[in-house]
Amino acid sequence: MQPTISTIPLRQMASGDFLSLQLYKFTGAYPGKKVYIQSNLHGAEIAGNAVIHQLIEFLLTLNDTDLIGEIWLVPVCNPMGTNTRIHHFSPGRYCLYEAKDWNRIFWDYEKEADDLAVFAKSQLHLNSEVVKQNYLALVQQKFNKLLEKINSPSSVPYTEKFRYKLQSLSLDADYLIDLHSSTNQGLNYLYYFPNREESAKYFLLNFGILLDEYDGDAFDEAFIKPWLALEKYLKQLGRNIKFDVEAWTLELGMGMQMNPDSVAKGILGIKNYLASKGLLKIAGFPLASSESHKMTFRARSQIKKYYAPVGGMIQARVELGSEIKAGEKLYQILSFNKAGKLPQLTNIYAEQDGLVYDVATNQAVNEGEFVLGVIN
Repeated sequence: MQPTISTIPLRQMASGDFLSLQLYKFTGAYPGKKVYIQSNLHGAEIAGNAVIHQLIEFLLTLNDTDLIGEIWLVPVCNPMGTNTRIHHFSPGRYCLYEAKDWNRIFWDYEKEADDLAVFAKSQLHLNSEVVKQNYLALVQQKFNKLLEKINSPSSVPYTEKFRYKLQSLSLDADYLIDLHSSTNQGLNYLYYFPNREESAKYFLLNFGILLDEYDGDAFDEAFIKPWLALEKYLKQLGRNIKFDVEAWTLELGMGMQMNPDSVAKGILGIKNYLASKGLLKIAGFPLASSESHKMTFRARSQIKKYYAPVGGMIQARVELGSEIKAGEKLYQILSFNKAGKLPQLTNIYAEQDGLVYDVATNQAVNEGEFVLGVIN
């Protein structure tokens, strides 16, 4: 099966050169669901690019009859962030010109919806698939108006043009997968949304974080938040509908590296998810263990991040993935001074039990900088 490959102009630089996206679109012999998968929205988070490459190579070996629906793939989806360099380091988490997190810029229909309650009431006696199509048409109609401002003489900042390009590719998807890594050193896990736990296990990861707190500006949030809102309104009116619309952020290991283990877990999980959702008809998938796969689920509100109370050098830090108890020493800071005194050691202890899921790569910290994250 061969993809349709499209190059999409993204930004003209002062030099006259263009940055572009490349879209690989695999279309099955039979109509079905649309899956949108992108990687590298944050500049240092590159593991997803290897996952998409391996997924492309795998899909090339299939017949079009093995795919029900379509799969859209966009690697290196943020060339501005990917190309950002500070000495040897690849940060690219923020748009330096606008001082915005690249994953906190996206358009959320719910924030601009005129009256979702009225719409929900008008759909009460319709088939759920008809409701879905009517709602999507409403969302797209509002979204298309963004282009009027973009094309106006005054135009808009680059982040608004960028978000329009990505969201125009993904807005009508049924399933969205955004591939990230820790900016620092992190475990392999996923972020998921309420009432999607059953599908989460198809990715075969051991750990999932429920987004019980979010503002809708991240890519996955902006995609699914309007659908969750409609489900809520319909439920208040006495009709329970869970739309077959899902959004996932997979966190695959550490930043600035394509760790083979993280890449392997990513590709295996995505293949199994697509097969479990009925898109891929391939031998051996979904894995027989999918339904019984055990995951540990925690809520985002249970995360505790530790910041350096003093400046210095981190030493004796607990390992990534450690299970810790309240009162246990997490790390030590070695601080030098300019007061004619001997160096000081500051011990930091855990405030609660939990799992160390994220640790800073840099072990030299200024006061107030991130050291590690623990989820209760």
